[in-house]
Amino acid sequence: MSLSSLAKKVIIILFVTIIALFISLPHEFSLLGKKFTRPNLDINAGRLQIHKNFDLVLGLDLAGGSHLVFEADTGGISLSAKKDALDSLKSTIEQRVNFFGVSEPNIQLSSFGGKDRIIVELPGVKDTKSAVGLIGQTAKLEFREFIDPSQATASAIPTLENTRPTGLTGSDFEKATSGFDTNISKPIVEFRIKSGESAEKFGEVTTRLIGKPMAIFLDDIPISWPTVQSTITDSGQITGNFSVEGTKQLSKLLNAGAITVPIKLVEERTVGATLGADSVAKSVKAGLVVISIVLLFMVLAYGIL
Repeated sequence: MSLSSLAKKVIIILFVTIIALFISLPHEFSLLGKKFTRPNLDINAGRLQIHKNFDLVLGLDLAGGSHLVFEADTGGISLSAKKDALDSLKSTIEQRVNFFGVSEPNIQLSSFGGKDRIIVELPGVKDTKSAVGLIGQTAKLEFREFIDPSQATASAIPTLENTRPTGLTGSDFEKATSGFDTNISKPIVEFRIKSGESAEKFGEVTTRLIGKPMAIFLDDIPISWPTVQSTITDSGQITGNFSVEGTKQLSKLLNAGAITVPIKLVEERTVGATLGADSVAKSVKAGLVVISIVLLFMVLAYGIL
């Protein structure tokens, strides 16, 4: 093997090693008593644009956080509707968890002893009282209209400040399902209104708002603001540039406010990061032992090369 060929291989190995170290280093680290910050990969070269954040997302075992278990009261819901109700409840909790800006939250449904439970793990969240207060409240679905008629356009973004209640709430709403309109060849959301007083109220409001958007809020957060096309008294549909998954998600959110599933906290604990830290320390030691053995083998097998 020539020296030039050997030199090329050594340079390639060093280059790969430097890249591996760059990715593996934490965002902030100390070396020889000095603090350093590792930059993220940011390349802008014409059409070649690479933006990569190498920061690790720590789970509950490494970052610590809150472990919450809620029990859902599904006694008043039929067996056929229970699955949809629990799925909608899970979607609502996921939306509420986004309020905390939590990375990698773990939310899952569980049945134990004939009881339906929702397990919520929030890495890095130590304020369990605020988490329980936000997650544990019953979903609130509300239909609102723009206060200023000049803002009542499809492009306007509704807020609690620029809209007002119409008097329509989740108690007037029966159920939403994802569907497909063959006339326009697009996925849609179909919904039904409760009969009687709810149907009358929906008819009055939608008649007044024909050609204008009606904002739909869940837990004071706008989830959709479709333009009213005609008077609605029994059933209707929401159209737009939806994907099939988008219509399913919107249906779940609408049902979360229509099918009220009360939940109560049955378990609450703050999880420390000691278990994860101990596992990381053992992994580092194991890695060093393995690297040492491999280096020893290579020296014995290949000599100075």
